[in-house]
Amino acid sequence: MGLITKAKGAPREGGGSGGGVKYICNICSNDITSTVRIRCYEKQCSDYDLCVPCFSAGRSNLHHDPRTHRFQVVEPHSIPIYDESWGADEELLLLEGLEQYGLGSWADVADHIGGYREKDEVRDHYIETYVNSARFPLAERADPTDTTLSDSIPRDEFQARKKRRIEEHKEAISAETVAPTPAKPSSASVPSCHEVAGFMPGRLEFETEYFNEAEEAVQHMQFSPDEGTNPMTGTMDPETDLKMVVMSIYNDRLTARTDRKRMILSHNLLEYRKNLALEKKRTKDQRDLFHKSKPFARIMSHPDYQSFAEDLEKEQNLRQAITQLQDWRRMRLATLAQGEKYESDKANRLAKQASALGQFDRLANTIRSSKQTALLPETAPAVANLTTLPSLPIRLSAPPVVPPPEPPTPRASLAPVSTITPAPLQADTAPDLQLLLPAERELCVKLRLQPKSYMAIKDEVFREAIKGEGKLKKKQVRELARVDTTKGGRVFEFMVEEGWLGNGARV
Repeated sequence: MGLITKAKGAPREGGGSGGGVKYICNICSNDITSTVRIRCYEKQCSDYDLCVPCFSAGRSNLHHDPRTHRFQVVEPHSIPIYDESWGADEELLLLEGLEQYGLGSWADVADHIGGYREKDEVRDHYIETYVNSARFPLAERADPTDTTLSDSIPRDEFQARKKRRIEEHKEAISAETVAPTPAKPSSASVPSCHEVAGFMPGRLEFETEYFNEAEEAVQHMQFSPDEGTNPMTGTMDPETDLKMVVMSIYNDRLTARTDRKRMILSHNLLEYRKNLALEKKRTKDQRDLFHKSKPFARIMSHPDYQSFAEDLEKEQNLRQAITQLQDWRRMRLATLAQGEKYESDKANRLAKQASALGQFDRLANTIRSSKQTALLPETAPAVANLTTLPSLPIRLSAPPVVPPPEPPTPRASLAPVSTITPAPLQADTAPDLQLLLPAERELCVKLRLQPKSYMAIKDEVFREAIKGEGKLKKKQVRELARVDTTKGGRVFEFMVEEGWLGNGARV
């Protein structure tokens, strides 16, 4: 019983809590966390602690023998070494918590430290003391000979400060705590008295727990004094080893059960009616996004998960509003009032289409109403506020100035190549001819190039031109074309005339 730690899967109490590691006397069960304790130094007495009166009286139990066992006097190091408001024992618990729970699990680390330390306070202290230290990863005063801080603040004064801080936290928590409504004692443990079927609020348990049959594997298991380590071989006998494996599996299942119960209680999942009302207020896109984010709730506290879900929903609303504004711009809508009228007319048009789909059907009205609901667009109020609030500017942007169209300049026909006889191209004999521009078709006719071959040459030339800032030389195009040099040179001249390619030979 010497060392008691708060289980990782235990439900975390609201606000700050004492929590942390506690040391209990194995004889009288008194709390000796803040006093001097005697710890047995033998291997067979793991985590065996005694208070000073029990040690002085020579009392013992279990495998402890005070006459022959070595011991160690452990004094609480409640003195400041790195920070004026943090003791050496809290610094040690901070590092132990980070090693056990991982960097970033500040709520679990704060529970491991205890002393009503908040997670934000623990995080800020670690960053300020260790991360921002010039001797990172060590603290500024990590030198064992540096005792200036502990010498400047006496132990009694530091203990008084710590006690005063804890009392202030207790008073603040008691002032914020609202007295719960007393439940009826006659139905507190009845499963049917709660809105969630199978939950017993008086016992904070479920009628059917996770791994409900976990106890069946250990209900008939017995450990006799003769079992254990074989004194001849120094190893554990196979039967006891098998029992220990079964017990380890059973403890893992209990831990998984406790983790799930902690998540249900901490995230208020038992408030079924309240959660259902919130679910109905969300749109289909918001519900899908909320369901996808639920796995993160297992590794986050309830306030952190709520903030995370709200930020995701806000991002989704902004994306939908941006998409709506882009749609308005494509429709040449210049003011927000025009956009609002456009959305209203669009909704009315879709409603008429939905009502006209099933007016001659013999199906029930409920089925037709479900079809109509599926066709109507569903927009969250937050998205509508982003585009219809009175505080927004009147216009989306300045009205576009459309210059008058310039008459197209007639393009000169391509000169034929003297050494190449033009070959007409037809759609049935030249695949992909419809993908070419008229000028490109003329070029293929004059050079006797198939459209597919020309498009392959064009793709290769453009890929190489991107690497050279859009400029190439005629020699490079000829090498890339892999056709007759005359055809490759004419392709280069055509692309330069069209402005698609820069002449790399010109400085």
